[in-house]
Amino acid sequence: MIKIKNHKQMEFFDPWDFLSPKRRQLLDNSWAGLFQKEILCELPVSKLASIFHETFGRPTKELHTVLGVLILQQTHDLTDEETVNQLAFNIQWHYALNITEESDSAKYMCPKTLWSMRNTVIEGELYDISFEAITEKLSRVFNVDTDKQRIDSVHIKSNMKRLGRINIFATTIRKFLTNLKRNYKDLYDNIDEELTSKYISDKAFQCFSMVKPSESTKTLNSVSADLFDFCEMFKTSPQVKQMTSFKLMKRVLNEQCNIVESEKGKEVEVKKPKEILSSSLQNPSDPDATFSGHKGQGYQVQVMETYTDTEDKDEKKKTLNLITHVEVEKACQSDAHALKPAVTSAQKKGLCPKELLADSLYGGDDNVLYAKSKGVELISPTMGSIKSEEINLGDFEFSSSGHVNMCPQQIKPLVNTKKKTRYSQGFSPEVCSQCPAVANCPVKPGKKYFYLRYTEKEMRIAKRRAEEKTPEFKDRYRWRSGVEATMSEYSTRTGVKKLRVRGFKMVRFCAILKAIGVNIYRATAVRKAESRLNGPPGSLIFLILYLVLIFKEQIKNKYKAILQKCYQIPINYKIVYS
Repeated sequence: MIKIKNHKQMEFFDPWDFLSPKRRQLLDNSWAGLFQKEILCELPVSKLASIFHETFGRPTKELHTVLGVLILQQTHDLTDEETVNQLAFNIQWHYALNITEESDSAKYMCPKTLWSMRNTVIEGELYDISFEAITEKLSRVFNVDTDKQRIDSVHIKSNMKRLGRINIFATTIRKFLTNLKRNYKDLYDNIDEELTSKYISDKAFQCFSMVKPSESTKTLNSVSADLFDFCEMFKTSPQVKQMTSFKLMKRVLNEQCNIVESEKGKEVEVKKPKEILSSSLQNPSDPDATFSGHKGQGYQVQVMETYTDTEDKDEKKKTLNLITHVEVEKACQSDAHALKPAVTSAQKKGLCPKELLADSLYGGDDNVLYAKSKGVELISPTMGSIKSEEINLGDFEFSSSGHVNMCPQQIKPLVNTKKKTRYSQGFSPEVCSQCPAVANCPVKPGKKYFYLRYTEKEMRIAKRRAEEKTPEFKDRYRWRSGVEATMSEYSTRTGVKKLRVRGFKMVRFCAILKAIGVNIYRATAVRKAESRLNGPPGSLIFLILYLVLIFKEQIKNKYKAILQKCYQIPINYKIVYS
């Protein structure tokens, strides 16, 4: 049975009337007040309700509460046990979720229910829908200007241990033997006990963590040979071949080893470290985690947010920098492939920018052209560098048609031709051969002329490099560094860099809900700033002004009485004081 409370319906009596005015004001100005008034009704409870039967079965927990608890758990970076306690006793959570009852059904959720509801939300990808709905609502409420945005990535880690090559082999074999013993005891008993004891026994298995550097090659060859033997032993068993742990062994064998033919038959040969791909298995407990040569094992999150290019502190307080796009990727993926999905996602939400700041990895020519086709100006430095003492293509003056008007020495070309996407500019041989910069010039001698040849792509990159040297570009691009503060806030407030979960689905669920938490924190800060600017004066200042006015009036009345008594000034005579 489905239980949904209509939070838009007004209460006849205020259920929060028991709170004192100061405590009520604190709740209204905190994240709890923002969550209750702006976010609670935007949660996709109808999508979650479609999973359950309307009349059959036990009543569900109130579905707004279920989705709200999952968001608040990731926002505050809590364990399941801590989440249950917060829901049971924290009045901020009650206020945010608008829980007005004192029953266990309203304020208590057992860990099993929390776990099963989380899995239901993950399987239905309702966290994506929640992020879109909440982002759009905050954008409308705070009138967020989405014309200017910036994008960057942050590396995160799941709850797994970092393993070396020897331990990857040994742990994978141990995982397989444990599952084989549990599911197919008869097959496990057929394996030589001396072979299984190395990996099943805890005391023997610890030896793989204490290998001397001088013995590492020998140990690596030994465990790789054992893994190969297990793969060969059960490759014809249809039951074992379907086991996930057996598939992991096959994956490690393919990624870490080469199978070579010899006189003795097939032999396994361990690959050199440089031959192993970054997408290889890092730990059998988290098969989705990969490796980044720059940041290590784990995943990466692409984050895009709005920004305001103003240095007025008061204006900054009134502006909400809203995260508009979050996507989790494997650590081995390059940032160069992340821009197109980010622009498409923002466009689908109606939050597409007109200007997008990014670092050089995002600024490939293909990405620039794609962003331009979507009405987005990508502001990013070009990859690579050029020698400062040499003349490059960007030093030439181009016309609107793509041809060269003149070279850096103010010499015009004699011939301009174009074939498909390739340009050719012919300069006078007599002039170019006498030029003092001919040794460092890209113009090279040909049959009839000295030629400058380039493609449309090379011309676009050259123009971008020339533009990067201008003060205008530097002034616009300096705002990109602000995204680093967002990554720091994302990590310190929500703990996204070290998660308690494993697997791509769980990591993605946590990362997206934690981004919602950052938006909630930021929106709360903006609302507090607006209330300070638009609210009444502070109590201390108000008291001082009031006392000054009171004493000034008393002084006027005292001097007026003295003058009337001493000089017999008529009562209706008015005295003006400055």
